[in-house]
Amino acid sequence: MSMKCLQKRHVMLCLLLQLTFPSVTADLQQGAEVCTNHMILPGPKGDPGEKGNNGESGKIGKEGPKGLKGDTGESGEQGEMGRMGKTGPFGANGDKGINGLPGLPGTRGKPGTTCDCGRYREHVGQLDITISQLKSSVKFAKNVIAGIKETDEKYYLLVKEEKNYRDALKHCKDRNGTLVMPKDAKTNSLIATYISEAGLTRVYIGINDVEKEGHFMFTDNSPLQNYSSWRAGEPNNAYGGEDCVEMVNTGGWNDVECRPTIYFVCEFIKKRKYVLQIFNDNQY
Repeated sequence: MSMKCLQKRHVMLCLLLQLTFPSVTADLQQGAEVCTNHMILPGPKGDPGEKGNNGESGKIGKEGPKGLKGDTGESGEQGEMGRMGKTGPFGANGDKGINGLPGLPGTRGKPGTTCDCGRYREHVGQLDITISQLKSSVKFAKNVIAGIKETDEKYYLLVKEEKNYRDALKHCKDRNGTLVMPKDAKTNSLIATYISEAGLTRVYIGINDVEKEGHFMFTDNSPLQNYSSWRAGEPNNAYGGEDCVEMVNTGGWNDVECRPTIYFVCEFIKKRKYVLQIFNDNQY
């Protein structure tokens, strides 16, 4: 607003007061003069001042958000070679290579001599069988020399060769005997002592239920009637195939599978005088 307009408005305000309150007109005349002659009005805009000195540095602000990823820099120089690492595992076998070229044929050999090889092979085969029989006989003789047990009617031989039940039966039968059949407490105690003195824990004996499950028979097909020495809870056919019988060194019986290979005891009837004949038997 211009200065002239401001002065005009002030004069009109003073006149309005005089008309409204005439009783105080005299008192306001002096004030009107003051209003007319002594008004304080803003002056014109001054000239720009001189530039001030720089202020003190402000506090460091908080770290701003991460900026955008910059462009990839230039590759640096190659560093020194590191230490050699441990040898890794062997890789898989590679593909088979291509066959090489055939070699030169060899020189012709000298002519051979005529030989009746078939006859010699037959003779060598027979010798192998004889040697095998002799080895078996030597083992058996060593067992006999090591000691046997006997009663009034029978001899008992502990065979320290691990065989399954079927092979143990055959071993005793081939020597005119059978797997031991303890049919009374005296014989059972004798065999138990025999096993214990030999430092063993168990052997096969001549009892099984191969023919009919649960009906145990001696190997001479006689049933278990007057005597048995089953351990507590036996026989139990625990694994569904326990058709053969072992005796432990305390004299107890236990039904077991026929496949494991363990030691066994053969028995021989005395009247056959088998023990005196085994060293002169032609098959050995």
